[in-house]
Amino acid sequence: MLYTRVIPVLLFDDGGIYRSQQFSRHYRLGDPLSQIERYKAWDVDEIVYLDMHRTGRPRLIDFLPQIAKNCFAPLAVGGAIRTLEDIHRHLNAGADRIVIGTAAFDNPTFISEAAHRYGAQAIIVSIDARATSNDQYEVAVESGQRPTGRRPEDWAQEAAEHGAGEILVTSIDREGMGLGYDLNLIRRVSSAVNIPVIACGGAGQYAHFAPAIREGGAAAIAAANIFAFKEISYLDAKDALMEAGVSVRKSTPNERKRYAVKELELNALLSI
Repeated sequence: MLYTRVIPVLLFDDGGIYRSQQFSRHYRLGDPLSQIERYKAWDVDEIVYLDMHRTGRPRLIDFLPQIAKNCFAPLAVGGAIRTLEDIHRHLNAGADRIVIGTAAFDNPTFISEAAHRYGAQAIIVSIDARATSNDQYEVAVESGQRPTGRRPEDWAQEAAEHGAGEILVTSIDREGMGLGYDLNLIRRVSSAVNIPVIACGGAGQYAHFAPAIREGGAAAIAAANIFAFKEISYLDAKDALMEAGVSVRKSTPNERKRYAVKELELNALLSI
């Protein structure tokens, strides 16, 4: 049985993990190494780390070997990856999959070269889109700062033709707002391609997850802010999906018990 993946996204900048809103960082949540402990306790399906910072130090890759050492789940990493050498360095440092955005848009053959060398399953193309006044969407690159004039569904189709293994589509307007996913955007992209689409941007409550799958046609859901606080449980999010009829990899009672113990231990550690 194919399960719907539920994927936490951690946004890295300036040596820490941050909460963001419409692609602007809000406040620091912790360091990239301590945050991984919560997701280990939750037994997550996959984890995505995105480096929001494009220049300077420290960079996410500086922490990646230690993150990978402590991460049991498939680990995808993106941000400022512009060459095959960048991909090699991140995979060699412990990443399982790579997320590429601006460089892929500016040079679509980069997708083909990366997929040929490392396999399509290792290459995720990130598409960030903003709604326009005529009920359309426009792809924006460079962390949403540069409009491109391209429709996300058209770019997704081209990226798939060049060998992308998956598409990560994020609504810039909804990101961090907690208003729910942009189902129209997700539907347009997922309808345009025959590869899995990961929906991101907008989850504010558990009830927002299922529509992205059932109405938007996404194959997986990703979220950042909703999983950033200890009172919000990844396992409860999966319960909500199961109640809505979405197939997910569920936790056993023993896993739940282990999670509860680890959560108490982690909360005590964070309170010191």
